Amino acid sequence: MRSFWTTPASPHYPTSIHPALNSFADECAGTLARLAAYVGVLTLLAMAGLRLWDELPVAATAEPAAKAGWSQALRSHPAFAVSQTDLLEKTETYEIFRHPEGGRKDILHWMAPATTQSEKPVAELEIYRPGGEFSRSEAGGVEIAARMDAQGNSQVNSQGNSQGSPQGSPGLEAAGVIDSKFGPVALLRLAGNADGAKSCLGFIKRIADPNLQLSGWSCQGDGLPARRAAIGCMLNRLTLLTAGNEPKLAELFARAELKRGSCAAAATSATSVDWVMGTENPRLRGLL
Repeated sequence: MRSFWTTPASPHYPTSIHPALNSFADECAGTLARLAAYVGVLTLLAMAGLRLWDELPVAATAEPAAKAGWSQALRSHPAFAVSQTDLLEKTETYEIFRHPEGGRKDILHWMAPATTQSEKPVAELEIYRPGGEFSRSEAGGVEIAARMDAQGNSQVNSQGNSQGSPQGSPGLEAAGVIDSKFGPVALLRLAGNADGAKSCLGFIKRIADPNLQLSGWSCQGDGLPARRAAIGCMLNRLTLLTAGNEPKLAELFARAELKRGSCAAAATSATSVDWVMGTENPRLRGLL
């Protein structure tokens, strides 16, 4: 009697596997092939979509970005500080503004205490690191004139633009030169001020490498010599907290720190009168 297990395969089937199983295996193989094709198509569509997505924002926002101006950067951290003992009783504010084209402005204001009768700003310092928005054809003196008036009453709005005398703001005239750890700094004052001795003083210092501009104004002290000394002291006590990815900025402040003088020396030099600063600061070059 022949054993069940030795029964030869049916001549109708080439293998001992049941036809239903063969059909199922073929179906699985076909399904996997179709899934692989679908995944490949989806991958190509995703790659094409990402390419279009990368190009779409540039085309859609190019025009608005060109028209956008300065905006306050609330999440940015201060990069500079000024340690002045004569400003300890003043209220200090620190604001940072950024431009879509890469510019950054760090602006420090010092206000008189609220308990005093006058609540006007007494000094301002702006550290401007230009980006693509910077234009050398624009006169820096015009902006400083808009940032201060005869009493130093100046404020900055949320776009980083100055307000004080926006319409019909007077021009500026040269008011001498002071020395600082960053080199000579040109001083300016509002033109047409009848009492020049009580005029607030503005200043501007441009540095080519790295591209940096220091500007501002001060109404501290009685008389121009005291205000010259206050500006010199402000600049000499300006320190860098962080340079970020700008090694040249760190190098600039490191070299400048070696040249820093004392505020007492600045006050002494400010009281000396020479042909540049003469009494009442004669108009050297007319309006700026």
